[in-house]
Amino acid sequence: MSADASASSYVPAQAPAQEPTVAPEPVVEAPAAVYWLGNPAALGLPCFIAGSVALGLAFVGVVPLTALGAAVPIVLTATSIGLFLATIWAAAVGQTAVASVFGIFGGFWLSYAVLSLGLNHNWFGIPLTSTRSTLELFLVSWLVVMVMLTLATLRLPLAFTLVFLLVDVALVLLFAGFNAIPASTGLLQAAGWVILGFAAVGAYLYYDTVSQATGGSSLPLGRPTIRQAADR
Repeated sequence: MSADASASSYVPAQAPAQEPTVAPEPVVEAPAAVYWLGNPAALGLPCFIAGSVALGLAFVGVVPLTALGAAVPIVLTATSIGLFLATIWAAAVGQTAVASVFGIFGGFWLSYAVLSLGLNHNWFGIPLTSTRSTLELFLVSWLVVMVMLTLATLRLPLAFTLVFLLVDVALVLLFAGFNAIPASTGLLQAAGWVILGFAAVGAYLYYDTVSQATGGSSLPLGRPTIRQAADR
């Protein structure tokens, strides 16, 4: 064995050179696309106002009581569809209470339109002698829902509570007017003026909504009837 070979046997084998490890760069996720923004009241309120004005004018005598269906084209299309779209919008942005309000009113207006058309065209086979009790059933059912809505939303600003209270009053007047024999024109006209009243409050709320949306200041809406403990 040569000297070189003997020497090499005592030299430890060199480990293969390793490439320096590079820490992976942190992965930055792209922000999720936002498809729903804004205030759904900007759509829901004007649709609500249009139907309310049409129905209120019909009851105050712009058209005869036998032609109350004159408000149905607006109620069935602009009001009902607009309110349901506003409901979807509100739910998409997480405004649960707003979605509930618009959904309830959308259901009310749509059911009113279907009732009016159904009674005039005998869609449901309701005898003519049962028309009065059918109207009473409709009004009482929605009065229960609207009173429930009024009480459940007392933490909203006072302007919203005023709208709901006026809706309650209008339904009571309509019930009393149709329940009278014959139907009380005075009570029905009073209901029409109350309907125009909550349409006016709705217009005030719409002005507040659009004022803020266009960079203006908010309008005073009144203190909630039930205030949070921190606000007391």
